[in-house]
Amino acid sequence: MANKKIALASVLAFEKKLVPSDGFLYGTSWEKRQTEEEPIALIEKSVRGTISNRLKAAVKNDPMKLNAEVEKANLQTVDSASLKLDQDTLKLRFTLKVLSGVQHPSVCNEEEHGRGISKMVEDYIEESGFSELAHRYATNIASGRFFWRNRVGAEKVEVIVRVKPSGETMAFDGYDYSLKNFDKHSPDLDQLSARIADALCGRISYLLLEIEACVLMGHGQEVYPSEELILDKGNGKKSKVLYQVNGMVAMHSQKIGNALRTIDTWYPEYGVSGLGPIAAEPYGAVTTLGKAFRSPKEKVDFYTLFDNWSTGTAPENETDKDYVMAVLVRGGVFGASGKE
Repeated sequence: MANKKIALASVLAFEKKLVPSDGFLYGTSWEKRQTEEEPIALIEKSVRGTISNRLKAAVKNDPMKLNAEVEKANLQTVDSASLKLDQDTLKLRFTLKVLSGVQHPSVCNEEEHGRGISKMVEDYIEESGFSELAHRYATNIASGRFFWRNRVGAEKVEVIVRVKPSGETMAFDGYDYSLKNFDKHSPDLDQLSARIADALCGRISYLLLEIEACVLMGHGQEVYPSEELILDKGNGKKSKVLYQVNGMVAMHSQKIGNALRTIDTWYPEYGVSGLGPIAAEPYGAVTTLGKAFRSPKEKVDFYTLFDNWSTGTAPENETDKDYVMAVLVRGGVFGASGKE
């Protein structure tokens, strides 16, 4: 007798299990980074830029029209943030909560499918204990990947992690850990990985990390907090708005979270494209490149792997299991779309 086909949940959601706070930015000097710091203030600038967009053929092929176009002032009001001239170091401080309960969807409208999901995650915990994912999350913390553009060209990168409430402290030199792979191990990194794995597996109900990181950038250098999305770009509006909390520049929790889950080296083009790890996403989307690296046509997207595994057909490749679990840790709504 043929096995009964399990109906997939059309309403399905998972709460995220890596929950970062916003990151707050401070200026200091490398020698006094542990004792002195000052919130970085937001500065508004009005600048006169030049036309740099691609021009129509009728304009660029006519010298007089071209001269008339480039003479137009490109007036802009923008937000900016920088270290002071007596400061050479940027400090970023945030907290990260790691939660258990990956096997329990927050919403699932098919009971049998929900049981299949729970069994899938419980089997994974028994087989691997989230060890690979925890190692990769820990590596992204240790490397300071969450600094994003602020890390580029930095002379030194230091990351201090404090575990609450135990008080354990781990220190990392960010340049000891590659942004391209997750091959490196160290005693402190393995200790941090073990704590994260304990929380994801449910051996402890949650883990709270306090993270304080510094990059040596140079005196007076510009720093790069999160930039707000401007939906209405009408006349007189600022063309660049930086994220701030009570006048203090900061980094969105979403941007920090994206850095922490940039662990997917299992997509087909890894090592060929030269891109390195990408964030764990259902279709491997990288919006800055306008490309999805996990195509349903190639059956390497989250939904193909998840649907098969949660209904009884586990992936043959262990890395596909790691990828599916990374998307569940990410959380989100995974039901059927109401749009055609």
